[in-house]
Amino acid sequence: MTTRYAGIAWTGTGYRVEVVDAVGRRVVEPGSWDAGRVAELITRLRELADGGALAVVVDSTNGLLDGPMTAAGLDVYRADPWQLPPRPRFGSVPAALLAEQARSAPGTLARVTAEGGSLTGRAEEFHEGVRASEPVRAALTAAGRYFEHGRRDTPRVALTFDDGPDPVHTRQVLEILDRYDARATFFCVGHHVAALPDEVRRIAAAGHELGNHSWSHPFLPDLTAGQLREQLDRTAEAVARVTGETPTRFRPPYGALSPEVPAALEGHPATLTLWDVDSRDWSRPGPGQITATVLEATGPGSVVLMHEGAGDRGQTVQALPSIIEGLLERGLELVTVGELAEPAVHAGVGGSGGRPPAGSADPGGRH
Repeated sequence: MTTRYAGIAWTGTGYRVEVVDAVGRRVVEPGSWDAGRVAELITRLRELADGGALAVVVDSTNGLLDGPMTAAGLDVYRADPWQLPPRPRFGSVPAALLAEQARSAPGTLARVTAEGGSLTGRAEEFHEGVRASEPVRAALTAAGRYFEHGRRDTPRVALTFDDGPDPVHTRQVLEILDRYDARATFFCVGHHVAALPDEVRRIAAAGHELGNHSWSHPFLPDLTAGQLREQLDRTAEAVARVTGETPTRFRPPYGALSPEVPAALEGHPATLTLWDVDSRDWSRPGPGQITATVLEATGPGSVVLMHEGAGDRGQTVQALPSIIEGLLERGLELVTVGELAEPAVHAGVGGSGGRPPAGSADPGGRH
């Protein structure tokens, strides 16, 4: 079976795709796609397989495509920094280099699975980074710069949605929240903000909070300090251009941390914001299981992690009404993370000190 190799690079405007054959010849002219056309991109990649095999390769700073691509049945691989030349301050290595790495040394790449997500094979490194960052997080918590959950004696809960906006699911989530007069926080990626500004405006106009979730959903420990700041700053600027307000909260992709990540954020105005309840909706276990997971783990002060972008979030949309009704029946008010954090001003900063963030327990999926 003939194999073709597709390298996908990201830039400030979208994705660049280069496809070569088994001897390195370009199959088609390189193509460009913005982040609002991922479904079209995936359809095109499936066409380019041309009855054979197609290996799609991204690098570890591109964490938005693996979910929808694996769900579509594509074979997705990840190239890690030590296999590639240095990246620019903003953007990945060129698509042609990624395609060539897959063609010339396929055994060096990590096969990405739906269960393991973007960080398949790097779980040990992920957990070690979380452990090593404990002292830094404790200091940030004491300074009011790290937030994981609110006070446990206040009947409030914050629902949060990552990786959007999305051209389909964001509107569906907003309609459900409006039905119950519930507020939430949306941690957006810059790629999607730039491609779908109208969806961002809808979120803001409905009274919800907008947070910063980086530009391309990278594994942060792979970035230099300058690259990390560029991810945050460009996303903040993109949100501010659309809404007139700069996000004050930053959620690290996957909840991934290392001692260097908080250090790179020193002086940055955004508060690191994690979660204490993971719905695990990224694993697509079914609406009933998503609902059960959230209702079992959520209590006063909880911050609940869910997703409405970077993949098929239909199960999350289906589960959301039951989740909201279950929480309201317990007398819990659904508020933004900012509102949840307000009481902590009077009783010490929220969070959990040196305990590893609950949201960092599993590096898989679309955190």
